[in-house]
Amino acid sequence: MGGPCASAPLRSAMLSPEFLRSTFEVGLPYAAYVATGRPDQQQSWARAHAAVRISPEQRGVVEGFVRRMPVLVTSGTWCGDCVMQVPILDHLARCNPGCIDLRMVDRDRHADLAAAVRICGGLRVPTVIFMNEDFEFTAIEGDKTLSRLRSMAAKQLGNACPLPGADQPADELSATVEDWATKFEHVHLMLRMSHKLRERHGD
Repeated sequence: MGGPCASAPLRSAMLSPEFLRSTFEVGLPYAAYVATGRPDQQQSWARAHAAVRISPEQRGVVEGFVRRMPVLVTSGTWCGDCVMQVPILDHLARCNPGCIDLRMVDRDRHADLAAAVRICGGLRVPTVIFMNEDFEFTAIEGDKTLSRLRSMAAKQLGNACPLPGADQPADELSATVEDWATKFEHVHLMLRMSHKLRERHGD
Protein backbone atom coordinates (compact mmCIF):
# COMPACT_ATOMS: atom_id res chain seq x y z
CA MET A 1 0.00 0.00 0.00
CA GLY A 2 1.37 3.40 -0.96
CA GLY A 3 1.07 6.72 0.80
CA PRO A 4 3.28 9.26 2.60
CA CYS A 5 4.89 6.63 4.83
CA ALA A 6 5.64 4.11 2.09
CA SER A 7 9.22 5.34 1.65
CA ALA A 8 10.10 5.15 5.37
CA PRO A 9 11.66 1.63 5.25
CA LEU A 10 13.68 2.61 2.17
CA ARG A 11 14.87 5.80 3.82
CA SER A 12 15.92 3.90 6.95
CA ALA A 13 17.87 1.41 4.84
CA MET A 14 19.73 4.22 3.08
CA LEU A 15 20.45 6.09 6.31
CA SER A 16 22.49 3.32 7.89
CA PRO A 17 24.62 4.06 10.97
CA GLU A 18 27.75 3.55 8.86
CA PHE A 19 26.60 6.06 6.24
CA LEU A 20 25.47 8.60 8.81
CA ARG A 21 28.66 8.28 10.85
CA SER A 22 30.93 8.70 7.82
CA THR A 23 28.99 11.76 6.64
CA PHE A 24 28.86 13.24 10.13
CA GLU A 25 32.62 12.87 10.54
CA VAL A 26 33.33 15.01 7.49
CA GLY A 27 30.73 17.59 8.52
CA LEU A 28 31.75 21.00 9.80
CA PRO A 29 30.96 22.68 13.11
CA TYR A 30 28.66 25.67 12.78
CA ALA A 31 31.24 28.46 12.63
CA ALA A 32 33.47 26.61 10.17
CA TYR A 33 30.47 25.90 7.96
CA VAL A 34 29.32 29.52 7.91
CA ALA A 35 32.88 30.55 7.01
CA THR A 36 32.55 28.64 3.71
CA GLY A 37 30.00 31.19 2.49
CA ARG A 38 30.65 34.41 0.62
CA PRO A 39 31.29 37.52 2.75
CA ASP A 40 27.73 38.80 2.20
CA GLN A 41 26.34 35.39 3.14
CA GLN A 42 28.45 35.29 6.28
CA GLN A 43 27.05 38.70 7.25
CA SER A 44 23.49 37.44 6.81
CA TRP A 45 24.21 34.42 9.01
CA ALA A 46 25.85 36.64 11.64
CA ARG A 47 22.82 38.94 11.79
CA ALA A 48 20.45 35.99 12.08
CA HIS A 49 22.57 34.38 14.80
CA ALA A 50 22.65 37.60 16.82
CA ALA A 51 18.85 37.86 16.71
CA VAL A 52 18.19 34.45 18.32
CA ARG A 53 17.15 34.38 21.95
CA ILE A 54 16.89 31.17 23.98
CA SER A 55 14.56 31.55 26.95
CA PRO A 56 15.69 30.51 30.45
CA GLU A 57 13.10 27.72 30.36
CA GLN A 58 14.36 26.39 27.01
CA ARG A 59 17.96 26.61 28.20
CA GLY A 60 17.12 24.75 31.40
CA VAL A 61 15.51 21.90 29.49
CA VAL A 62 18.41 21.49 27.07
CA GLU A 63 21.02 21.78 29.82
CA GLY A 64 19.32 18.81 31.48
CA PHE A 65 19.96 16.47 28.55
CA VAL A 66 22.10 13.44 29.43
CA ARG A 67 22.20 11.43 26.19
CA ARG A 68 24.64 12.12 23.38
CA MET A 69 22.78 13.42 20.35
CA PRO A 70 24.69 13.82 17.07
CA VAL A 71 22.78 16.21 14.82
CA LEU A 72 23.58 16.41 11.11
CA VAL A 73 22.24 19.25 8.97
CA THR A 74 22.14 19.43 5.19
CA SER A 75 22.23 23.09 4.31
CA GLY A 76 23.26 25.78 1.89
CA THR A 77 24.92 29.05 2.87
CA TRP A 78 22.77 30.65 0.14
CA CYS A 79 19.48 29.37 1.59
CA GLY A 80 17.16 31.83 3.32
CA ASP A 81 15.45 29.13 5.38
CA CYS A 82 18.87 27.94 6.54
CA VAL A 83 19.94 31.47 7.48
CA MET A 84 16.76 31.89 9.52
CA GLN A 85 16.71 28.50 11.26
CA VAL A 86 20.17 26.94 11.51
CA PRO A 87 21.53 29.63 13.88
CA ILE A 88 18.77 28.51 16.25
CA LEU A 89 20.22 25.00 16.17
CA ASP A 90 23.65 26.36 17.05
CA HIS A 91 22.25 28.30 20.01
CA LEU A 92 20.50 25.17 21.29
CA ALA A 93 23.62 23.04 20.81
CA ARG A 94 25.67 25.56 22.78
CA CYS A 95 23.32 25.09 25.73
CA ASN A 96 24.65 21.54 26.14
CA PRO A 97 27.78 20.89 24.04
CA GLY A 98 28.53 17.77 26.04
CA CYS A 99 25.46 16.08 24.60
CA ILE A 100 24.53 17.87 21.38
CA ASP A 101 27.13 17.57 18.62
CA LEU A 102 26.00 19.69 15.66
CA ARG A 103 27.60 19.25 12.24
CA MET A 104 26.79 20.80 8.88
CA VAL A 105 27.23 19.56 5.33
CA ASP A 106 26.56 21.33 2.06
CA ARG A 107 23.58 19.84 0.26
CA ASP A 108 25.13 19.96 -3.20
CA ARG A 109 28.45 18.47 -2.08
CA HIS A 110 26.67 15.59 -0.36
CA ALA A 111 24.13 14.69 -2.99
CA ASP A 112 23.85 11.11 -1.69
CA LEU A 113 22.61 12.34 1.69
CA ALA A 114 20.38 14.99 0.12
CA ALA A 115 18.75 12.36 -2.08
CA ALA A 116 18.14 10.10 0.93
CA VAL A 117 16.33 12.84 2.85
CA ARG A 118 14.14 14.32 0.11
CA ILE A 119 11.10 16.11 1.50
CA CYS A 120 7.95 16.31 -0.61
CA GLY A 121 10.06 15.07 -3.53
CA GLY A 122 12.55 17.93 -3.31
CA LEU A 123 16.10 18.48 -2.10
CA ARG A 124 14.94 20.79 0.67
CA VAL A 125 17.21 22.58 3.11
CA PRO A 126 17.72 22.76 5.96
CA THR A 127 17.06 19.12 6.73
CA VAL A 128 18.06 18.05 10.23
CA ILE A 129 18.88 14.42 11.03
CA PHE A 130 18.95 13.37 14.67
CA MET A 131 20.87 10.26 15.75
CA ASN A 132 21.64 8.33 18.89
CA GLU A 133 25.17 7.78 20.18
CA ASP A 134 25.56 4.80 17.82
CA PHE A 135 24.69 7.02 14.83
CA GLU A 136 21.41 5.20 14.38
CA PHE A 137 18.73 7.29 12.69
CA THR A 138 16.31 8.66 15.27
CA ALA A 139 14.34 11.52 13.70
CA ILE A 140 14.31 14.02 10.86
CA GLU A 141 12.94 17.54 10.57
CA GLY A 142 12.83 20.05 7.75
CA ASP A 143 12.69 22.23 5.83
CA LYS A 144 10.48 24.55 7.87
CA THR A 145 8.97 24.19 11.32
CA LEU A 146 5.22 24.51 11.82
CA SER A 147 5.42 28.12 13.02
CA ARG A 148 7.51 29.14 10.03
CA LEU A 149 5.15 27.34 7.65
CA ARG A 150 2.12 29.05 9.19
CA SER A 151 3.75 32.46 8.85
CA MET A 152 4.92 31.92 5.28
CA ALA A 153 1.61 30.40 4.18
CA ALA A 154 -0.35 33.32 5.61
CA LYS A 155 1.89 35.76 3.72
CA GLN A 156 1.97 33.88 0.44
CA LEU A 157 -1.58 32.53 0.19
CA GLY A 158 -3.29 35.67 1.38
CA ASN A 159 -6.87 36.36 2.41
CA ALA A 160 -8.24 34.75 -0.74
CA CYS A 161 -7.15 31.35 0.57
CA PRO A 162 -7.62 31.34 4.35
CA LEU A 163 -5.85 28.60 6.25
CA PRO A 164 -7.58 26.31 8.72
CA GLY A 165 -6.10 25.84 12.17
CA ALA A 166 -4.08 28.15 14.37
CA ASP A 167 -3.27 31.76 13.59
CA GLN A 168 0.19 32.69 12.42
CA PRO A 169 2.63 33.49 15.24
CA ALA A 170 2.96 37.14 16.26
CA ASP A 171 6.74 36.65 16.65
CA GLU A 172 7.82 34.15 14.02
CA LEU A 173 11.41 33.91 15.25
CA SER A 174 10.47 33.19 18.87
CA ALA A 175 7.87 30.67 17.73
CA THR A 176 10.40 28.94 15.51
CA VAL A 177 12.92 28.80 18.36
CA GLU A 178 10.25 27.10 20.46
CA ASP A 179 9.52 24.64 17.64
CA TRP A 180 13.17 23.60 17.46
CA ALA A 181 13.60 23.50 21.25
CA THR A 182 10.58 21.20 21.44
CA LYS A 183 12.00 18.97 18.70
CA PHE A 184 15.32 18.62 20.53
CA GLU A 185 13.47 17.75 23.73
CA HIS A 186 11.34 15.22 21.84
CA VAL A 187 14.41 13.48 20.46
CA HIS A 188 16.21 13.53 23.78
CA LEU A 189 13.25 11.90 25.51
CA MET A 190 13.27 9.19 22.84
CA LEU A 191 16.95 8.57 23.61
CA ARG A 192 16.44 8.80 27.35
CA MET A 193 13.66 6.21 27.24
CA SER A 194 15.48 3.82 24.89
CA HIS A 195 15.71 0.40 26.56
CA LYS A 196 19.04 -0.27 24.88
CA LEU A 197 20.57 2.98 26.09
CA ARG A 198 19.11 2.65 29.59
CA GLU A 199 20.69 -0.77 29.94
CA ARG A 200 23.99 0.54 28.60
CA HIS A 201 24.11 3.52 30.96
CA GLY A 202 22.46 1.84 33.93
CA ASP A 203 19.75 4.46 34.33
